[in-house]
Amino acid sequence: MAAEYATFGLAPAMRAGGVLSDGDYQVHRDFVDFIVDGRPLLFRLSDLDAVSPLASDIPPAIFTAQVRSLLLETDAPLPGGRYVIYGCPECEDLACGAVTAVIRRDGDDFVWRDFAWQTGEHADLELNGYHGIGPFRFSGAEYRAALAALLDGTAHTGRRVLLIGDRVALLARLAAALRTIGIGADITRDAGDVPADELRAYGAVAFGRSVGEQERAAVRRAFTGAGVDVAYVDGLAPIVPLLVAQIEHALDRGPVERRRLTRLAAADGAADVEVSSPCRVRLTAYRVDRLNRTHTHEVFDGILEPGSHRIPLDPKTAKGESFVVARESGSVLVEAVTRRKPG
Repeated sequence: MAAEYATFGLAPAMRAGGVLSDGDYQVHRDFVDFIVDGRPLLFRLSDLDAVSPLASDIPPAIFTAQVRSLLLETDAPLPGGRYVIYGCPECEDLACGAVTAVIRRDGDDFVWRDFAWQTGEHADLELNGYHGIGPFRFSGAEYRAALAALLDGTAHTGRRVLLIGDRVALLARLAAALRTIGIGADITRDAGDVPADELRAYGAVAFGRSVGEQERAAVRRAFTGAGVDVAYVDGLAPIVPLLVAQIEHALDRGPVERRRLTRLAAADGAADVEVSSPCRVRLTAYRVDRLNRTHTHEVFDGILEPGSHRIPLDPKTAKGESFVVARESGSVLVEAVTRRKPG
């Protein structure tokens, strides 16, 4: 089958990290995704928890080598002219499975074809081929320009959050959890004396519930004075996994059209979830009781098809002060459970 022309681009993406309800965690990974005909290529692969080889946390020399490999300036890393397009976000070991494809030149164009799921040296197209994906023909000029733009080093940006509040023990646990999943975190009560160069390292500021409006305003003035546009997070409750999810969401500046998980609402005994492509979604409810104890409930864990879905919430999980976290491999949303007022 002849490959038809497709547009090629690149865009920042992430594999959302997180502290899970059972105490386990998954590592956060920032990477550059491939945009084919205006849509992330990863979205065509249904429920796949993976990252491209263009990850921001790999050493610059390796990142550059990956870019030059995709430009076909070096030999293919796998037999048959195959290249890894997406791999395991935890270890990047081929044995864990990877999406590979043949990349070839055709005149001035670049062609991606024969996509497959591969766990060893050779791919079995008949058994593990992605028969509905590709081939894609990319204009050579467009393809080279997009990849060459990565070589200026702008892809290597850190993720860091400034934590402000009174509960030092809670903030210390939160900072440790964030660092575990690859997000830098610092704790302070006054950002006024922090040099502007240091403030520019932060992508978000998280306020504890005890921080007053005057203190919040002073922090905002410090960042505005430094010319820094950061996301501000108002902590919903002193629950570490919930706060981690809020901060993950705040640091995700990607456009909605490039997300799978696009909407979450929780009210009247149900959570409304909207997804743009098939993906595995996990819903977790957190509740704080009258004795300030935290209760965690796994609400849903399964594959959702594109569209809107209503998932019932057990009344016991959503009474009092309660919150819902929705996660898929690339994004996370958080909402407080609201209730209809009597009458």
